[in-house]
Amino acid sequence: MSNTIGFLGGGQMATAIAKGVIAAGLAKPSDLVIYEPNATQQTRLRELFPECTLPESTQELFDKAARVVLAVKPQVLAEIAISLRHHTRNEHLLVSIAAGIPLKKLSDWFESERVIRVMPNTPCQSRQGASGIAVGKGVSPQDAAWCESIFGAVGRFVRCTDDQLHAVTGLSGSGPAYVLMMIEALSDGGVMSGLSRQTALELAVQTVLGAATMVQETGTHPAVLREQVTSPAGTTASALAVLERAGFRSALIDAVVAASQRSRELS
Repeated sequence: MSNTIGFLGGGQMATAIAKGVIAAGLAKPSDLVIYEPNATQQTRLRELFPECTLPESTQELFDKAARVVLAVKPQVLAEIAISLRHHTRNEHLLVSIAAGIPLKKLSDWFESERVIRVMPNTPCQSRQGASGIAVGKGVSPQDAAWCESIFGAVGRFVRCTDDQLHAVTGLSGSGPAYVLMMIEALSDGGVMSGLSRQTALELAVQTVLGAATMVQETGTHPAVLREQVTSPAGTTASALAVLERAGFRSALIDAVVAASQRSRELS
């Protein structure tokens, strides 16, 4: 059991994590134990990971895997948690990626303090994810290090408190949607200015990627980098003035706060 990684649910996030740990050499396809009741998804999992084990029951999942990632929707986990309690034992480490379910509730459901909460985001599918990790009281340093290695294989992570995961949800959890909307808008602006749709989208995507990479690689505050490309009375200064008048900055701040508050309400 020590070398296996179990997944309760075989959807997009579970498969993204599985691909990441295999690519990073943290596990072999034969180490994967994935419980997925949907027949269509089972077929896809067989195609992606031919050597993985697809147990026929949740009992078999917990019998075969000591570390289990709970990769189902929050409402599904709430419905089945009590029944899963009968399968868990002291040696089980539970890692929940179900949004909005706090550590205390998970601990009560499973009668275990050996629980970790993670808020990943969809770029984990490209191994460029951003995840927040909060650990339960019964989690050992070895458990925490293992979890960090898993989510480090699909991007970057930060350690935070359970309560701070609401803010993580509002920023990085929902954040890809904000950035994708910006890419779409940048592309539309390019088309309105005379570029083809394909060219505009290619430039918009690379511009966002390039700007993010500059911040990440230099460690320089984005405001400083922005000032470096803003010449007095130039094109960028004119564009930024429009964005400020339209409330671009405050709209993004409000979006993060709104998503964070909604996460707190749902919990």
